[in-house]
Amino acid sequence: MSHPLADFATYLRGFDYDERRAMKIQMAEALELYATGQAELLDIRFADEARAWTLGFGKHIPLNELPDRLNELDPAKTIVTLCPHYDRAEIARLYLTLAGYRSRYLTDGLLGLADHLRGDRARAYVARLAEHGDE
Repeated sequence: MSHPLADFATYLRGFDYDERRAMKIQMAEALELYATGQAELLDIRFADEARAWTLGFGKHIPLNELPDRLNELDPAKTIVTLCPHYDRAEIARLYLTLAGYRSRYLTDGLLGLADHLRGDRARAYVARLAEHGDE
């Protein structure tokens, strides 16, 4: 059995500017990929945080439960990790990447996404999801 940090060490040795760009995703691209079925949005906040408020779409798996719930994710899709800002989302993204998933973290965080999806923009996006059967 290899050392638990061996995969992380290999990842770090290969880390470059391309990976630095690839690990992040902006809001517009994340919403487009989700609406077209190419990505899963993964809220990794604690259960109490998610009980207080959610987006109404996407998936919720708390970060501390992620290792035991990988089977709930679609390995054919890009997994976009979300938390209020991006610190925990980056931890989840790294874990998923090392587990073999294509994953990116939302740079705007859930708070930025919630701020963006207000009023007419929320209505239009939810209608778009409904058209694709995701609502």
